[in-house]
Amino acid sequence: MITLTRRNLGLAAGMATAVALTAGSMIAFTANAAPVSGEAAPIFVDYNTASGEQISLGDFEGKTVVMEWTNHDCPFVVKHYAEPVKNMQTLQGDAMTDDVVWIQVISSAPGKQGHLEASAAMAKNSERASSPSYTILDPEGTLGRAYDAKTTPHMYVINGAGTLAYQGAIDSIRSTKVADIDKATNYVTAALTAVSEGALPEVTSAKPYGCSVKY
Repeated sequence: MITLTRRNLGLAAGMATAVALTAGSMIAFTANAAPVSGEAAPIFVDYNTASGEQISLGDFEGKTVVMEWTNHDCPFVVKHYAEPVKNMQTLQGDAMTDDVVWIQVISSAPGKQGHLEASAAMAKNSERASSPSYTILDPEGTLGRAYDAKTTPHMYVINGAGTLAYQGAIDSIRSTKVADIDKATNYVTAALTAVSEGALPEVTSAKPYGCSVKY
């Protein structure tokens, strides 16, 4: 069963609760309640990964978690995976060296750009020398909508207490040019540094840029 809730649901009066039923699963979440930086990240339970495991946010209590929405055919994603810089792969490797859990999420619906079945997702990561801790397959888009993921890439950093420390763009330059990576401020790196020091980053939210998530 897949269940989505919000950890700190002090519901405002009159706010509707939406409940969606999918095959064999129930997803419950507060309508129009996009995640807020500095507050609890949306909880997710028992999501299937490309490697055949099921994972929940609660599995990583006490650890920093990065969530990366991706679409391998999106030119903005290609920019950050492209050689020789391999920006996303470097971020993943550095984060995991620091015991950060890196979760890649594919929310493209079947038949739409970026959709991959499990074996193809694993092969794509191998081809790009990408090493996320897990790749969640979210073809129904329930996890993406719970996090209000709008673009690929769209990045989230969650601290060990389950607080959403950062959400938004990977960096400060909205382009598909690999040459811009070194010129940009990397918001994910800044957030991870702040979280490692027990603080929230100076920038906790930045408008994401990229291709729209193909729900």
